[in-house]
Amino acid sequence: MSSSVTGRPTALYGGQAGRRITVRDIAAAKERGERWPMVTAYDAMTARVFDEAGIPVLLVGDSAAMVVYGYDSTLPVSVDDLMPLTAAVVRGSSRALVVADLPFGSYQASPQQALETAVRFMKEAGAHAVKLEGGRRVLPQVEALVSAGIPVMAHLGLTPQSVNAFGGYRVQGRGQSGDELMADAKDLEAAGAFSVVLECVPADLAERVTTSLSIPTIGIGAGPSTDAQVLVWQDLMGLTERPAKFVKKYSNLAEEMDRAVRAFADEVSGGAFPAPEHSYH
Repeated sequence: MSSSVTGRPTALYGGQAGRRITVRDIAAAKERGERWPMVTAYDAMTARVFDEAGIPVLLVGDSAAMVVYGYDSTLPVSVDDLMPLTAAVVRGSSRALVVADLPFGSYQASPQQALETAVRFMKEAGAHAVKLEGGRRVLPQVEALVSAGIPVMAHLGLTPQSVNAFGGYRVQGRGQSGDELMADAKDLEAAGAFSVVLECVPADLAERVTTSLSIPTIGIGAGPSTDAQVLVWQDLMGLTERPAKFVKKYSNLAEEMDRAVRAFADEVSGGAFPAPEHSYH
């Protein structure tokens, strides 16, 4: 992305542009060595806040299963659950690249199933890219989507949709499995993925993967050496009761919301709200 005034590259994070961020901009940031943030979003109002803050990529994650719908894992959420959330984030933003998570059961069966699901997110919700989990076992799906013109963000390490196979939420990629993860990452790059999320993997492995790939890596619990970092917005804002070790709380929004709603309730019960200035005459 170039500035129309100087011709110099515009920063991915916080930069100004009269158009959406694209996967070409993401690739250019990797070439420049620029690090950038990705945040989840699930509705138009928070998407607007993050977009105006300069966040270049918004992920409509299947984490909505927990933070929006109240499930205890990502597995129950469906395409129909995520479709309106994705559309809302697209409508609420104007610059960010919006990535839609393909939920469990919507792409694993075959490349054709993956293509049909991804097309729905692109056509009906307006997503600009999709994300799916897995390594070599999903290469046919990645190739099918890329061949159809759909940008794909890959996801390795702790892939939450496979939590039952892993026996819980555990660090992935230690020992020999680290070599397998590296091979998966390279294969996904060759298949056409434009980036890869590395979740809950040792920091030294994430660094090796990052330096080995020409596409950007996005870390979550993967140390400081990845090209980008992502967090669920409710985690970073302090709404989550028991966040994972890799989460840093940048605010205590739960405490602030509690204070505000109690103040409202107290004024209602005491007759102080609504005051004359909040009433029509």
